[in-house]
Parts: sequence; C-alpha cells; structure tokens
Amino acid sequence: MLAALAACSATACAQEAAPVTPYRPSVSTPAQLPAPGQLEFEFGALAARGRQPARDSLPYTFKLAFDKDWGVLLGGEALVHTRDGGAAATGIGDTSLVLKRAFIVNDASAFGLELGVKVPTASSAIGSGKADWTINTIYSRDFGDLHMDANLNATRLGAPDAGAARMQTGASASFSVPLDERWSATGELSGLHNAGAPTSAQVLAALGYMPNKRLALDFGLTRGLAPGAARWSLFTGMVVPLANLR
Repeated sequence: MLAALAACSATACAQEAAPVTPYRPSVSTPAQLPAPGQLEFEFGALAARGRQPARDSLPYTFKLAFDKDWGVLLGGEALVHTRDGGAAATGIGDTSLVLKRAFIVNDASAFGLELGVKVPTASSAIGSGKADWTINTIYSRDFGDLHMDANLNATRLGAPDAGAARMQTGASASFSVPLDERWSATGELSGLHNAGAPTSAQVLAALGYMPNKRLALDFGLTRGLAPGAARWSLFTGMVVPLANLR
C-alpha cells in the first residue's frame, strides 16, 4: 500500500488526474470504465473464516481503459495463506485477465460486458490448477443518489469439484449511496450456483472514504447465507491512480 501511494505521488498524483473509479469492495463490478488512459491500482486484505478452510489473501487489480468503450483488467492475489486443521499453504494466487466493453446509455445508466480467463498461477494447494473462463454481463444505474450495479455471469470451470457440473452461474446486486462529501455506504447480495456442489450466497456491508478524488479507501464485512460460502469475512483496501498513459 505504501509503495502504491508513493508511485501515485510520483506520477498521477503530480498531475491533474481524473477521479478514480473503484470496483472494490463489492463482488459486482460497474459497467463504467476508469478515465481513458488512467492506470488504476486496487489493493486490499481479506480474511475469511468458517464453512471452508480459513483463508487470508491480498487481492489486487490493475485497471486501464483505452477509451470510453474498451478496457482491460489484470488481477489476482499477491499472497494467499490457507489453514485447514494442521495443514497450511502459502503462496501467490491465481491471475485473472479481463477484456471489458462498456455501453454507455446516458449519464444515469450503462451496460457492460466482460470476457475473462483465470490463469492457474497458484499452487495446487491453493488453486485448482486449471484455467476458468467467464462471461459477465453488467447493468449499472443511478436512482438519484443511489447507485446500483447488477451482474449476471457464467463460468466454465477447468477443474470442478468431484460430482459437480463444469458450468457455474453467479448473480449479484450492489447498492451504494453517499453519506456526505467523503463517506459512502455499500450493501450487496451475491451468490453462486454449481449443480452438484453446495450453493454459495453472502451479504456484504461496507463503508467507503475518499479524502480526495485520487484515493478511495474501504472496509467492511461479509456474512455467508449458504453452506458454500465462508461464514464471515473482513476486508479493507484502497484504489489509487498509478499513471496517466495518454
């Protein structure tokens, strides 16, 4: 985090950069892209407990829009630590690459389409060891001060659990509202379904803080609502611009 802030100060923060466009902390992603040419960096910490091995990770995402319609995302987990009884594993997580297309309708609404692949860069003790392919559809809309991001997606799993289907579907809806000039609140319901495997569902609650337009901070928690989800998790993170590539 300190390295990212230092890079921000030396590059984008030294310029008149556009405001950041946070995608975290919710599962849902917005249809809108970051400002064209502005390389943004998202970084966080996540601790998940209950109903599965204990898991701590440092998720990250780099975001870059080529123009108002097209962009790419590169993300993953810089470090993962899992514990299941006496067994533990530590290493990097899998890496994801996403091509994104935004369809801006007007100032209040937009559609989005993401095509992504998860590259198996994690060890077999942490990841599945196989590539996953995902298509995600997005609808974002403002209802006055209330902002909504709704996602519906399908993933072809490279290594499904024994007895489970290869196709997994997911849905999520996130709602955020400003509390004042710097603070905001986010609530979200999300879930995954994979025939032959336990259904996963969770509710998320988070607070966001933007001391200025180039830095967004967040912290919050999730609560599992189904056997396939972690019983609870805590998270925190930030979003900063790293450079203006235009």
